[in-house]
Amino acid sequence: MSTGRVNSYSIVSSEEDGLTLTTMPGANGFGNGKIHTRRKCRNRFVKKNGQCNVEFTNMDDKPQRYIADMFTTCVDIRWRYMLLLFSLAFLVSWLLFGLVFWLIALVHGDLEKPTADETFTPCLLQVNGFVAAFLFSIETQTTIGYGFRCVTEECPLAVFMVVLQSIVGCIIDSFMIGAIMAKMARPKKRAETLLFSHHAVIAMRDGKLCLMWRVGNLRKSHIVEAHVRAQLIKPRITEEGEYIPLDQIDIDVGFDKGLDRIFLVSPLTILHEISEESPLFGIGRQDLENDDFEIVVILEGMVEATAMTTQARSSYLASEILWGHRFEPVLFEEKNQYKVDYSHFHKTYEVPSTPCCSAKDLMENKFLLPSTNSFCYENELAFISRDEEEEEEEEDDDSRGLDDPNSDAQPEFDRLQATVALDQRSYRRESEI
Repeated sequence: MSTGRVNSYSIVSSEEDGLTLTTMPGANGFGNGKIHTRRKCRNRFVKKNGQCNVEFTNMDDKPQRYIADMFTTCVDIRWRYMLLLFSLAFLVSWLLFGLVFWLIALVHGDLEKPTADETFTPCLLQVNGFVAAFLFSIETQTTIGYGFRCVTEECPLAVFMVVLQSIVGCIIDSFMIGAIMAKMARPKKRAETLLFSHHAVIAMRDGKLCLMWRVGNLRKSHIVEAHVRAQLIKPRITEEGEYIPLDQIDIDVGFDKGLDRIFLVSPLTILHEISEESPLFGIGRQDLENDDFEIVVILEGMVEATAMTTQARSSYLASEILWGHRFEPVLFEEKNQYKVDYSHFHKTYEVPSTPCCSAKDLMENKFLLPSTNSFCYENELAFISRDEEEEEEEEDDDSRGLDDPNSDAQPEFDRLQATVALDQRSYRRESEI
């Protein structure tokens, strides 16, 4: 019986029970140049909500390092711990200075002398016990001042403690208010109103295979200087035989041409042209179904209201990339404005004319492209929207008793349909949506 040793650096999923056979390039030319490993599908590196699925362990001096950067620690912790720390900071300072005032009164004899003795001047008036000293500490730090308890000139130490407590109270207020404001104004929350499509798609665009995904902004306030990035993450074995569990490969989204900088007013489709430099160049439809990788997409920009930089993240596994699909339109023109329908934001439709081969085979002319004149789903929606507008105009004209100025709209529609060589199968498939 043979036993296998678990690699401490392998990334496996606790949700997937089935083992999958994966192929990785071998090193030094041994065997057939490939290494076959049986392992579970790995976990997602970046979750759909943008959180990184990473846990840090065995860190040396973690508490000391976090305490040294106390302000960032207060901003990063959860609200419940933030409010608990806020309350404890004040309670500890009140108790500490209340204890000091009680000791001063005890040493000076304020607790033993009767209050009716006019020959005796106490350090703290109306402080006859620890509770009274604690209340005096609260009144001093919060500047309440009810008028009963006060410090006298009898004890310089008591006067000094009042001054010191006032300074400490101002420092605590400034620190806690600053941390709470920074936590409330974090641009991280702005990323919750930035959307990524549930799936990415691969389809033809201008005669080339392209990877596409959609981004959107739910607020009317803009993201200033918005730009996008993407990286492909998958395990790799180097030529020397070193195993890299999470090798990050940059995916070009038009950085050289400036296409990565976007004007995010309405939902946009981000495009990656699968060229020779692309890590997806040799991947076809069948390879995509069997491959194991993750594409991390990042949207960065400045929040218009605060000018703080925000970052929204998401990811797509190989199983979440739809081959031969396109996104349904979400932007429609209405009279004097444009309308965005977010109910179609995540929806796609199938394009059967998309080649199933890789971009490499397509470039080597191993696959013949179908006719580019096939009727498109977007064209169908455009004609439908146009017909609806014409019907509304006809109803308005009829109500006014005017002749129909768009009587030749239907013949023009028939003429456009007749001049386009329709692919009947794709037309039916794409118009079923």
